[in-house]
Amino acid sequence: MPFTPKKIESLADYEAMGPGTVFAAMKVKVEAVDDTSMTISMPVTDKVKQPFGLLHGGITMFLIESASSMHACWGVDLTKRVPVGTEINGSHLRPVTDGHIRAIAKVVRRSRTFVVHTIDVVHVESGKLVSTGRMTNYFIRTGVEGA
Repeated sequence: MPFTPKKIESLADYEAMGPGTVFAAMKVKVEAVDDTSMTISMPVTDKVKQPFGLLHGGITMFLIESASSMHACWGVDLTKRVPVGTEINGSHLRPVTDGHIRAIAKVVRRSRTFVVHTIDVVHVESGKLVSTGRMTNYFIRTGVEGA
């Protein structure tokens, strides 16, 4: 069943977004959320590694974008406006070959029209910082063509 947009106010609301999407395929789990941050995690499996056995950098960026964009939905009436990513950057600091990775997105600034997050990705088992990034989401009105 497709996700029906509404106001996101709980972990259960995020869980309802996942079935049939990339979040389910990548086994992304929402661990915590509040007004200022969101924590999500996923396993490092062979499916997300590049040919040399390392976690693919694009997967890390996927987790950075997911944490930021999902958190941008927090408390927003999605029948009126939705966040769309307009800028993302990241720095990969160390390789990962196994275990789990966790992304912690923290709000830098939120306004009515945009939200900026910094996101740290850590290797759960070692606690070491894997990547760090920043993302901006712009809120567009729903039903606006070409917005």
